[in-house]
Amino acid sequence: MSSKVLRTALLLLAALLLLAVLWTWLSLTWSYAEGERAGYVQKLSSKGWLCKTQEGEIAMVTMPGAIPEKFAFTVRDPVVAARINNLAGKRVVLSYQQHKFVPSSCFGETEYFVTAVREVPDGSLEPSAVPQGRLQAPR
Repeated sequence: MSSKVLRTALLLLAALLLLAVLWTWLSLTWSYAEGERAGYVQKLSSKGWLCKTQEGEIAMVTMPGAIPEKFAFTVRDPVVAARINNLAGKRVVLSYQQHKFVPSSCFGETEYFVTAVREVPDGSLEPSAVPQGRLQAPR
C-alpha cells in the first residue's frame, strides 16, 4: 500500500516539475509584445543576490523641457549589454521583447528584455529632419 502511495507522490512531483519547466520555457521563448524605445542610457548594472542579471534604464524625453519618463529593462545577451554600456549617456533606440509571467527574477527583474541597440545620430530627430509634408495639417 505505501509503495503505491509513494509511486503516486513521485509521479505527481515529476508532473509538477515538468509543468514548471514547460512554463518557464514558454514564458522565456514566447514574447507577448515587441517594440522599440528611444532615450538616453542612464545606467546598466549587474544586479541580484544569487542570479546576476544585467538591469538598465533609459530616460525617454518627448520634448525639450519635459520631465523624462524612465524605461527599465533587462539584457540577457552580454554582447548587447557591452554595446549599451559603451553608449551610456548617448541617445539610443532599444529593441525589446516583452515576456510576461516569467516565474523567477533569476531571468531578469523586468519583463522587458532588450535584444538590440542602435545609436541615434545627433540632430536626426530634430523637426527640420522631418519632411515638410508631414508637418502640415490634413485638409
